[in-house]
Amino acid sequence: MVHALGAQASVTALARKDTSLRKASFKENKNISFNKLWIPLSSANLKSGSSAAMHHLKVLSMSVSQATQRKTLVQPLELENAKEPPLNLYKPKEPYTATIVSVESLVGPKAPGETCHIVINHGGNVPYWEGQSYGIIPPGENPKKPGLPHNVRLYSIASTRYGDSFDGKTASLCVRRAVYYDPETGKEDASKNGVCSNFLCDSKPGDKIQITGPSGKIMLLPEDDPNATHIMIATGTGVAPFRGYLRRIFMEDVPTYKFGGLAWLFLGVANSDSLLYDDEFSSYLKTFPDNFRYDKALSREQQNKNGGKMYVQDKIEEYSDEIFKLLDGGAHIYFCGLKGMMPGIQDTLKRVAEQRGENWDAKLTQLKKNKQWHVEVY
Repeated sequence: MVHALGAQASVTALARKDTSLRKASFKENKNISFNKLWIPLSSANLKSGSSAAMHHLKVLSMSVSQATQRKTLVQPLELENAKEPPLNLYKPKEPYTATIVSVESLVGPKAPGETCHIVINHGGNVPYWEGQSYGIIPPGENPKKPGLPHNVRLYSIASTRYGDSFDGKTASLCVRRAVYYDPETGKEDASKNGVCSNFLCDSKPGDKIQITGPSGKIMLLPEDDPNATHIMIATGTGVAPFRGYLRRIFMEDVPTYKFGGLAWLFLGVANSDSLLYDDEFSSYLKTFPDNFRYDKALSREQQNKNGGKMYVQDKIEEYSDEIFKLLDGGAHIYFCGLKGMMPGIQDTLKRVAEQRGENWDAKLTQLKKNKQWHVEVY
């Protein structure tokens, strides 16, 4: 697995356009920053510098402000009717041809590598639930199987079932561009770069894309208890499904789902420029302080208690007593990111359990049995 806000009347008209606002440094007032707020907007109006552009920005700022009191309406609400998640509606031999809406860089200049937010228009034909994945088939021929297409690459979906435009017609992906550097020369070897991630990050609005799926059930957000606790632990692009969860919980007005529990996100990245959707998450923290917690582990900027680099498992250890108590009370815990994240996390949890006089293996078995333990790594 690889891995916007406001009153409906003012945002939706903008949301249907194919480009998105990224890192606009304009501030309508001291409380509202547009940096990394993912709300679709016409870039043509932005670039023009016209009074119309300023009007759009003012409308947008009012929408963001109003969102602190009112959530965004979504449609079609029929997407709430299904009792089971959609699975494998499109398969590798007969994929769905979707269209790229926008490709935007999520990170700053000091991030070690590029991560992109990619919006795909599926026309409402490939519905999905939060926590599921799409398969992407990059164009071209499989080098290992001449004459055949590339293998499917799976990507966690980074939006709710209503998409970033709140109309059920788009899905968003969070993709890290895979670039290979020769260890001897230190130079990029394009022949060894990731085929699919580079195709996606290089895509332009209007480009066609072959998708399969949706797939996956392990990371679905349990909604039987709207007052449940959800502890989300991500490294890098592993934050994708959690962005979907949090938009559903805090941004969207879904009549059948009113969240009253606790959502706690731990995000591990290299540095501040590598933070993904940080403004979005920070806005939830300001608006819903009783229902959301957000902790960041910046390995190249922070130190753990022993003076070493701060990784996500160090943050987990820092709050281990709370986390264990929440798990004992039925909390769900989710992990998503590179598979290399899990050994360190597992070791930390085992050590903490032993310090508490508990058997971690037995506890883990019980968590899995209770369906509290959700892992998707790649």
